[in-house]
Amino acid sequence: MKRLGKVSHYAKQGFLILRSTFAPALNDPVVDKNLQLIGTVKDVFGPVNYPYVAVKPRVKDPQKYVGEILYVDERRKKAPSKAGKKHKGKVKKKRPAPQRRG
Repeated sequence: MKRLGKVSHYAKQGFLILRSTFAPALNDPVVDKNLQLIGTVKDVFGPVNYPYVAVKPRVKDPQKYVGEILYVDERRKKAPSKAGKKHKGKVKKKRPAPQRRG
């Protein structure tokens, strides 16, 4: 669990906005001090050294988290998918070109 930052406000667009000391990855799970899932990281913007983070909440009353400290839960991160990865060790043989007759 890594400290993400303190929630500064709840935006009209439905995001919790906070300042962080690092740039988290998009779709990282965000939890509170009790490890309850609050939402996911949807945007990182602003200065590189001290960015703003927009969290899309998954709780009923997100306004109550204004002023609270939130965390990124590394244990809940999804493993990278295997889609698009090349298979190592297996080489697909090419068929020979057709023979011309005549």
